[in-house]
Formats: sequence, structure tokens, C-alpha cells
Amino acid sequence: MDINQRLREMGIELPIPMAPVGNYAPVVVAGDLVFVSGAGPVRADGSLVTGKVGDGGLGLEAAREAARLCGLQILAVLRAELGDLDQVGRVVKLFGMVNCLPGFNRTPAVIDGCSELLVKVFDDAGRGARSAVGMAELPFDIAVEIEAVVQVSKH
Repeated sequence: MDINQRLREMGIELPIPMAPVGNYAPVVVAGDLVFVSGAGPVRADGSLVTGKVGDGGLGLEAAREAARLCGLQILAVLRAELGDLDQVGRVVKLFGMVNCLPGFNRTPAVIDGCSELLVKVFDDAGRGARSAVGMAELPFDIAVEIEAVVQVSKH
């Protein structure tokens, strides 16, 4: 599978990975597992999708798009680390956090914005285990943050 070709066919150009905003590594490789630090929703112009999700805040579709943008950041970080997304064997786990207003409980539908992107890119190997939780606050008031664990087939 040529992931770069698939991305071109989908009209996707990966962004430049966002630099860490603290004292941590954006990615850590441990054996055949790659742990990607929390990725935020960065638009093409470099701005962040901010705000709380729920009634009176960001709507579900806007939040799903924010999760998709997190997925693009995850892919960009993986490509920067691995040099080639074809080395990804499978997505093992996503941990999705949604900046929610009280009462918003559709966090799985939000994180689907990222999950659906990864399945389109990696086929069934993009479907991993997942958590989707609501948070009272996220850094810089971002709407969504997603961590990933992927298994590489070679590194």
C-alpha cells in the first residue's frame, strides 16, 4: 500500500508537525510501538480550533472536523519520525479528549472524525482500540486533543 499515493488521491497534504509546547517529546519509539503525544486541531493557516463542544458552543460537525485535524497532525508527526507512512503496520490505540460543556456526552462521535480519517488512510489497520472522553479544560482552550499508539512493521 502506498500511503503517499492514497493521501494524494484523497486530496490531503499533511501539515508541518506542530512543535512541542512544553518539555516532552512529540513521539517516542519503544520497540515496534510508536507513542504520539497529544495532537491538537491545527488549521492549514496554523490557527487552532478552540472552544468548548456542546449546546451553546462548537457544534458536533465542527468538533468532528477538529478531531480530523488532530488526525492530520498525528499523521504528520508519524511521517516526520518514520520518514514513510508505509511503515505503519496498524493503529493500536487512540485516546481522544474533547473540551466539553456540561451535559455533552457525544464524545465518541467527535473522535470519529479522527478515526474515520485513519481508516480511510490505512484501511482496517487504521481501526484501533479507542477511548473518547470529555474534559473540563484542554491546553490553550483547544476543542480536541488526541494521542495515538501505532505499531510499525519496520523501523
